[in-house]
Amino acid sequence: MSDQSKSLAVALQYAAPSAPSAPRVTAIGRGELARKIIEVGAASGVAISENPELAIALSNVQIDDEIPENLYRAVAEVLAYILRVSATLKPRP
Repeated sequence: MSDQSKSLAVALQYAAPSAPSAPRVTAIGRGELARKIIEVGAASGVAISENPELAIALSNVQIDDEIPENLYRAVAEVLAYILRVSATLKPRP
């Protein structure tokens, strides 16, 4: 099995910490579709994080559904990491 056929990408949407709902799964893809999801996200300025175990767990969620409660902590850790990294990359006035 090639690396491309084993690849998996899951896209999440999360408005803000004050949002009343949990993050939602907006895309799931394997192989070429996973590569395209990552490519489109990167071109759109979306932060990308690699966590294969979490991606596998999230791949069982339906598109447009909120993440399940048992994955809140793992997703929160990824979101916190992305926010920290994004803050360090923003130019300061």
